[in-house]
Amino acid sequence: MKILITGSNGFIGQNLVSHLKGKEDIHLYLFSKDDSNTILDAYLEEADFIFHLAGINRPEDTEEFYSGNSDLTKYITDSLEKKAKKTPIIFSSSIQAELDNDYGKSKLEAENHLMAYAQKSNARVLIYRLPNVFGKWCKPNYNSVIATWCFNINNNIPLQVNDVNHSLNLVYIDDVINSFLSNLENEQKTGYCDISIIYKKTLGEIKSLLEKFKKNRDTLLIPEVGQGFERVLYATYLSYIPKSSFSYELNGHTDERGTFYEILKTLNSGQFSLSTTAPGITRGNHYHHTKNEKFLVVKGKALLEYRHIMTNEKISYEVSDKKMEVIEMIPGYTHNITNIGDEEMILFLWANENFDPQKPDTYFLKV
Repeated sequence: MKILITGSNGFIGQNLVSHLKGKEDIHLYLFSKDDSNTILDAYLEEADFIFHLAGINRPEDTEEFYSGNSDLTKYITDSLEKKAKKTPIIFSSSIQAELDNDYGKSKLEAENHLMAYAQKSNARVLIYRLPNVFGKWCKPNYNSVIATWCFNINNNIPLQVNDVNHSLNLVYIDDVINSFLSNLENEQKTGYCDISIIYKKTLGEIKSLLEKFKKNRDTLLIPEVGQGFERVLYATYLSYIPKSSFSYELNGHTDERGTFYEILKTLNSGQFSLSTTAPGITRGNHYHHTKNEKFLVVKGKALLEYRHIMTNEKISYEVSDKKMEVIEMIPGYTHNITNIGDEEMILFLWANENFDPQKPDTYFLKV
């Protein structure tokens, strides 16, 4: 399939291109504002499908709204009619098409040109009136508060908000692209389309989450970023981290036994840590009443020893990096781990709760 994407170097266009690149049997024709109408005509002749994403929303002159939105759209539909083509089109409009401003009026005019083209040629036309779209590669200080705030907080610029209770309807870029692609070959679908996942969030909620993301490198506490709005906002936030700051150093504890580093703390699923231990050194000799841990030796060789604190029953395991084997630390058993190899031993640890020095649930008792 030959696909024309107008506005291919814009925010939505770049994300669409990145999803389509490399797909078999798809050839892309990419049109941007720097290209001529001669190029556009040639692409329109070839295209089997059009994603019409080009548009103007921050012009220097009001007339640019109309030339870049409605006039360009009419040029496309007129050209297709002259060529006697009925190429399907997906158009990225805006919820502002319902408002009485020049941007909204120009988008509404573009929609009308497309609907007229659909009626005349019996072509399939799908129109998305998009609300605030956010995600990677959105231009900061332009028309997205999330893009601006993600850029600012990653560059230590204070976040300015006048009304923390002001709410926005937001759609994530990947949800937009997935909806576009689902309708690429859906020949039954025509008319107005909606994005199924819309997030309604206040400026205060967004600001609070971004500040928590920023603090993670210091506190190691990560918000719940595995699903929903938090997941997609976190992905967006990460995409604005400066290239010089992709990595960050952990603050560890070092003594004659080795080192210990906390890596990541979660809100309700514990924390991840890492330790190194010199040959012949034993760590631990303590028990927990409720806290539980998982150990994984990723380098070296170790002996794990347990003793039941009431029955004195003993259990031991030898583990090494030759076998990826997780060992459970069981409540009610005092336990230790000894490096029985000739090299430094590295241990990866998970605990089901974040360490609280006021309530450590850790009691010294030799195995």
